[in-house]
Amino acid sequence: MMDIAAQLSIIKRGAAELISEEELLRKFKKSLKTGRPLRIKAGFDPTAPDLHLGHTVLIQKIRQFQELGHHIIFLIGDFTGMIGDPTGKSETRKPLTKEDVARNAETYKAQISKMLDEKKTEVVFNSSWMNNLSVSDLIILASKYTVARMLERDDFKKRYSGNRPIAIHEFLYPLIQGYDSVVLNADVELGGTDQKFNLLVGRELQREFGQEPQVVITMPLLEGLDGTNKMSKSLGNYVGITEPPGEIFGKIMSVSDELMLRYYELLSSISNTEIEALKDGLKKGTAHPKDAKSNLAKEIVARFHGKDAAVKAASEFDRVFKSKGLPEAIEERAITIQTEEIGIVDLLKTARLTPSTSEARRLIQQGGINVDGERISDINLKLSAGKTYLFQIGKRRFARVGIKR
Repeated sequence: MMDIAAQLSIIKRGAAELISEEELLRKFKKSLKTGRPLRIKAGFDPTAPDLHLGHTVLIQKIRQFQELGHHIIFLIGDFTGMIGDPTGKSETRKPLTKEDVARNAETYKAQISKMLDEKKTEVVFNSSWMNNLSVSDLIILASKYTVARMLERDDFKKRYSGNRPIAIHEFLYPLIQGYDSVVLNADVELGGTDQKFNLLVGRELQREFGQEPQVVITMPLLEGLDGTNKMSKSLGNYVGITEPPGEIFGKIMSVSDELMLRYYELLSSISNTEIEALKDGLKKGTAHPKDAKSNLAKEIVARFHGKDAAVKAASEFDRVFKSKGLPEAIEERAITIQTEEIGIVDLLKTARLTPSTSEARRLIQQGGINVDGERISDINLKLSAGKTYLFQIGKRRFARVGIKR
């Protein structure tokens, strides 16, 4: 293991809050002295199958712990996922079904293999102990925390003062998340800034059960491509980790210079020294922002699709955007219509170039659709059967669509 100061410098990078640094230093010191790795816990409720870079911020941090020689516990909250995390919610959310949770959990497990050493990662499901907890055990657990303390939580406080309902099971969520730390005897737990209350409950419950309280590390919520809002699929400002390599590469190339450095800090595996050198180079003009973005984009693409895909994505980006050429691989689509013409909105939906007609209209109105090299602004445009058209959707996607009758 590295010396304490070096470990602390790596772990503090990009972190929003560390509770507390003194305790973490003490744990690092004990770990070095005994040779026992720290037990690092990070929990993920499998609430959605579509994962993006924002979800990977925590995993990048636990990866750093793993590279420092510590033991990683990747907790999949299949039990808590069915309760539903009330964090930030203004009303009671609908619990997921067992089928939803099981399906989404498989996606999360696939994500682990892209970022963590599977042989050195302990994957656990909290249903394995929560399903065996008796009603009496749950009542004892509930006795460890007060309603007054629960109502200190901002979202609960707002709902209570606004006479909006809070279901009893929502109080159980932070208790169970905290109890997970007791069962796992966690030394450190990581979570987003929105999880701070839940993480602190873990510290209190560990004290109640006679354990040394875990250190809490919160990570910021990653900004999306717009540089303002949290990365979110619903806002369209996300980079999905299962998207094609060229799409990931192009999206990262589109971010602002300021946001690029933020992504380096939270997502890149390069060292702190290298990041400082990059910042210095950008400030002095010896480093170019586009080169820095390209290097970051290649690193991210390689992480999820491999190095060859990253090199190819970079080459394709240069061909399309620097040389104004077309990508080597262009999607080929064919549709059949019953008339001589089809409206462009219907074509985009039928050819699966957009998920819906409303999205097709939005893209056209925003100037995001080109046909045969010309930008389209008329949502009522008709295209003829018996022809093949080259579509550009947004900045990075190309497709040839043949229309048959």
